[in-house]
Amino acid sequence: MEALSTPVSLKRLSEDEFKKLSSLVNGELGIKMPPAKRTLLESRLQKRLRALGLGSYAEYCDLLFNKGGMKTELVHMLDLVTTNKTDFFREAHHFEFLVSTAIPSLLESRGPRVRLWSAGCSTGEEPYTLAMALSEFGRLNQGAGLDYTIAATDISTRVLEAACRGVYNEERITPVPVELRRRYFLKSKDAARSLVRVTPELRGRISFSRVNLMDETYSVQAPVDIIFCRNVIIYFDKPTQERLFARFCEYLKPGGFIFIGHSETLSGFDLPLKKVSASVYMKQ
Repeated sequence: MEALSTPVSLKRLSEDEFKKLSSLVNGELGIKMPPAKRTLLESRLQKRLRALGLGSYAEYCDLLFNKGGMKTELVHMLDLVTTNKTDFFREAHHFEFLVSTAIPSLLESRGPRVRLWSAGCSTGEEPYTLAMALSEFGRLNQGAGLDYTIAATDISTRVLEAACRGVYNEERITPVPVELRRRYFLKSKDAARSLVRVTPELRGRISFSRVNLMDETYSVQAPVDIIFCRNVIIYFDKPTQERLFARFCEYLKPGGFIFIGHSETLSGFDLPLKKVSASVYMKQ
């Protein structure tokens, strides 16, 4: 049986076309695309070619590189190649450390205002989880007067649109404790749709914007107290990882915290960071 990954009418992505596109992805996103990713890139571009009415990858490359496509098409192309796996309360120990250690430390040393940055926020599960955890802390510790804001950024306009809406299928919020589901999600009036939406209270705490982590500067207002950048740097080579976190350190206050993914490490990097828990670092 013939594979269905590439339509019969569409020729394979040529070696030269793949080199051009993978080089562009690496330059814009810092993501390496070895030859083994060629089929993956083909499959992700197919839908876009159909939407544009193009009959070949050669036509797409011509549009992107020779017909002003860098202004109009680049954002769409980058949306297609980014991976957006995320869940509510993913790596739950981070949120436990956040409310048991990081927030009390910051409140004691700086007062009630805390600014967080969710870098690589995808469809919003991480920043909304942060907002739930912090709102619960504030509810249970009213005397602390916690006042928090969250900047949530991603390079993909597609996932940012979904994150801004804050609408999810009910099955997506399964990791959220039942009591928090009742408090922070509104059910759709149409029971047949099985949709929920994050409450206005939480949505109002978060500002979503597009940021490319490969840029020299970011639109996030600095400095911040806490940065979550989890399961992002696994796609970068080591020099790119170190440059990125050196830049994060410029945006982070001394005594602030950086959270990374459990499979990631900053070991061996020359950074003013001290490991204080599993995949959690403090700026010195």
